[in-house]
Amino acid sequence: MAGTVVRLAALADLHCTKTSQGAFQALFARIGESADILLLAGDLTDSGLPDEARVLAKEVASLRVPIAAVLGNHDLESAKSEDIAKILTDAGIALLDGDACELKGVGIAGVKGFGGGFGQRALGPWGEPIIKQFVREAVDEALKLEAALGRLRAQNPVVLLHYSPIAATVEGEPLEIYPFLGSSRLEEPIGRYPVSLVFHGHAHRGQLEGKTKLGVPVYNVSMPLLTRTFADRPPFRVFEVPVTQQTSGETAPAHSTPQRELVAARPRRRASDAIAS
Repeated sequence: MAGTVVRLAALADLHCTKTSQGAFQALFARIGESADILLLAGDLTDSGLPDEARVLAKEVASLRVPIAAVLGNHDLESAKSEDIAKILTDAGIALLDGDACELKGVGIAGVKGFGGGFGQRALGPWGEPIIKQFVREAVDEALKLEAALGRLRAQNPVVLLHYSPIAATVEGEPLEIYPFLGSSRLEEPIGRYPVSLVFHGHAHRGQLEGKTKLGVPVYNVSMPLLTRTFADRPPFRVFEVPVTQQTSGETAPAHSTPQRELVAARPRRRASDAIAS
């Protein structure tokens, strides 16, 4: 069974504005040197305006690695998400919304996700219709993620979200806003497929990483969080992901392929952080 290693960079919450022209070029240049794929986990624009998306499209124009992305809540603020999606896809970005793609042999399933809270404290569909509608949105996003994972044929896929599927990576945020930072309903489809990595943003003051109940690594790659953590390097994380190419007569493994974070992108060790190795 032949294989190779793909370097995957991830970050979120760029919050690109109409005045951001040139602001990301140095960052994207470093990413182009460090990685084979870039994943953007939502809040690509600040106010969900097409002009902001056009600025970001120009910023990524010089990047020579494939990009997959999902939208975040900021990208939906101005009800122009269809315009934003067209601008970014025209710029060559694979924008995922319950969709899947394969880049350099890495399968990627992406969806924005939604809130609702975690575990036993997750909001249930009971009471006023507006509460049921809120919960329905979270359930629908989880179903879209499951459908995307089901369409992938690449082994050990990566999941790209904006909202978190677990509580561990939002710890540090005010408790009052936990229900608006993610939903454990997103964790359910992740547990039903051999997912190797999960990335999300949104929780600017959360934790770098955690794991699902079944041990799948989840990484919060929010740019404000990484900026504080990576004091001496650009705010993105890079992982080496083994990609196995199945030959005739061989059966691919059913569980996650080991992955490791590149030393060059490893944050400084802190007592409260669990660092990937």
